[in-house]
Amino acid sequence: MMLFAALRKYFAVCMLLCSSLAFAAHPAETFVESTSNDVLAILKRESRAGNEKAVRDQIMARVLPHFDFTRMTGLAVGKHWRSASPQQQQALTQEFKTLLIYSYANALTANKVDAINVKPVTAAGDNGEVTVLTEVMVSGKKPITLDYRLSPSGNSWKVFDVMVAGASIVTTYRNSFNQSIAQHGVDGLIKQLTDRNQQLAKGATGS
Repeated sequence: MMLFAALRKYFAVCMLLCSSLAFAAHPAETFVESTSNDVLAILKRESRAGNEKAVRDQIMARVLPHFDFTRMTGLAVGKHWRSASPQQQQALTQEFKTLLIYSYANALTANKVDAINVKPVTAAGDNGEVTVLTEVMVSGKKPITLDYRLSPSGNSWKVFDVMVAGASIVTTYRNSFNQSIAQHGVDGLIKQLTDRNQQLAKGATGS
């Protein structure tokens, strides 16, 4: 009887441990949730008319270190990336980074965000890359789905693509970038991005 009692206790402990492990959040999920909570706190604390630039700057300070903009730019430029000179790659990365900053921040500041719900990791590759799904709950509108593709980076994670409503940002831009490069070359794409960012900067400052 004592043996059976001990076995029951042993299996109960095993089941409890397995249950805890099964529901433990993936590190990438925890990372995205922590970052999202900080962004939401900034939006709720700072969002008011005339304060858009301050909100954008604070959000970018929080999220920028966690984006791999070089990889994102390479993926967006596609087959032309390797043929671009180091100087062109650097310029492309800077301009694409600036464009993404405006797009990401404007998407958040243009709406009244009530909550950001982070869902469990849905896909994990052999190289450790994962996809974390989130829903941005917006007052009076349907939720905005923002899904992040991340790769391990030391003790943290780096975002290398974002899916908006299921559409990959780098894939979407790749189509237009390839058309621009085919017509005007890499330098033409750099100029196109520079001009676009200057327009966005004027709109952001109200000038």
